[in-house]
Amino acid sequence: MAKKDAPPRWDRKMQQRLARGEAAALGELYDRFASLVHGLAHTVLGDERAADHLTRDVFAHVWEHPDTYDPKQGPLRSWVATLTHRLAVQRLRATETAALAEAGQGGSTEELERKVRHASVAARADYIVQSMPVPLRAALELAYFQRRDYRQTAADLGVTEDEARRRLRLGLQLLSTAHDAGTAPGAPPGYGGAA
Repeated sequence: MAKKDAPPRWDRKMQQRLARGEAAALGELYDRFASLVHGLAHTVLGDERAADHLTRDVFAHVWEHPDTYDPKQGPLRSWVATLTHRLAVQRLRATETAALAEAGQGGSTEELERKVRHASVAARADYIVQSMPVPLRAALELAYFQRRDYRQTAADLGVTEDEARRRLRLGLQLLSTAHDAGTAPGAPPGYGGAA
């Protein structure tokens, strides 16, 4: 069994390949994480075109600075998500500050920070849902999107009612961490919380 603090082999090898300048490695990384990056960027920025640009910027940063990823700090997925969040929040702040200045409303920093906090919590919740195990996500999707109670969820999933309740409770507990103040707002779990 591997040590608990040992990073996954794929993450270490990917970082090494990127550091050597292997274009194929960037392609593999993009194939694996582009939907995550774009989804988080869109959640924070609320704009498809801005999310497209930010996705390009995130992968450009990874290509130019592969050494900034430390496998000992956590999974590559979490690092990429944290990088995306940080760059998206920077872009949101810059865009909103420019819009406030253009409108002559220089004193609305509270509104700006509220918007950034809201976008960060939404991005963190999105990341949590994407990262949770399929059985938990399936139970939450049935309960939320299809308005199923735990009995209907159990029947749909072919599990006991106790198991359905357990999955829903655990999924909701994970989702509730999106508001945790102990980490940076919107920071994905598992990479030190630094945004």
